[in-house]
Amino acid sequence: MSKAHKAYKNPEFINSREARTVRILSEYIAPESVFKQKGIHHTVVFFGSARIKPDDNSRGTAEYYNIAKDFSSRLAGYSRELKKETGDSFVICTGGGPGIMEAANRGACEAGEKTIGLNISLPFEQHPNPYISEDLNMEFHYFFMRKLWLLYHAKAIIVFPGGFGTFDELFETLTLIQTKKMEKPDITVMLYDSAFWNDLINFRKLVDMGMISEEDLELFHFFDSVDEGLEYLKPRLKEIIARVDHFIP
Repeated sequence: MSKAHKAYKNPEFINSREARTVRILSEYIAPESVFKQKGIHHTVVFFGSARIKPDDNSRGTAEYYNIAKDFSSRLAGYSRELKKETGDSFVICTGGGPGIMEAANRGACEAGEKTIGLNISLPFEQHPNPYISEDLNMEFHYFFMRKLWLLYHAKAIIVFPGGFGTFDELFETLTLIQTKKMEKPDITVMLYDSAFWNDLINFRKLVDMGMISEEDLELFHFFDSVDEGLEYLKPRLKEIIARVDHFIP
C-alpha cells in the first residue's frame, strides 16, 4: 500500500471546495509574511486601466501612461528623501498588470526603487509586468484578498482613468473611508484628469439627490499635472506615514 498524502500536500484536497478557507487564509498570511520580511510598512497605490499603452494614442490615452510613470518616478524619489529626513519610506504598489499598473511600477523601477505588484489570475489582460521587483511579485486568486493587501498598508491612492475594475477599486475605497471601516479616514485619494472624471460622473448630482453628503466630495481630490499632484500629496503623505503603521504592535 502506498503512503497516504498529508492533507496539506494533497493537491486534490487543497484545490477542493472544502479547502477554500485554507486557500483564503493562505492569501492572507503569505503576503503579510512577505511585507514583514521586506520591512514594508507603507505604500502608495496606483489604480487605472490595464488597456492603456504608451505607444497607442488612437484614443488620446497614451498620455495617461506617461504621466503615471513620471508621477510614480518622482514619488519614488520623494520616498528616498523622506527616508533620509525621517527614517520612514514608502513603496509604489499596483495590481501588477499592464497599462497604468505597468506605468507606475516602471516609474519606480527606473527611479531605482523597489516596487510591488499584487497580480490576480484572470482569463485575459492580466499578467505580471516586467517592472515589478522579483521578490515583491505576488499573485492572488481571490479579488477580495488582493484588495485587502492593496489597501492595508496604503497611505495614498492614485487613480487614473480606467474601466470597471478601476471603478470597483475606487468606489470600494471611498465606501470604506466613508463608512469609517479604514483606520485611516484621512487617507489621500487622488483622481488624475478632472475633465475625464467630471465628464464621466456627475458627483454633484449625488449630493443634490441626497445620496451622499456634501462632505463626501472631500474624500477625493482631482489633479491635472504631476507638479500639482506632488504639491498636494507630499505633506499629507508625510503626516499619515508618521502617524499610521499597522505593523507597530
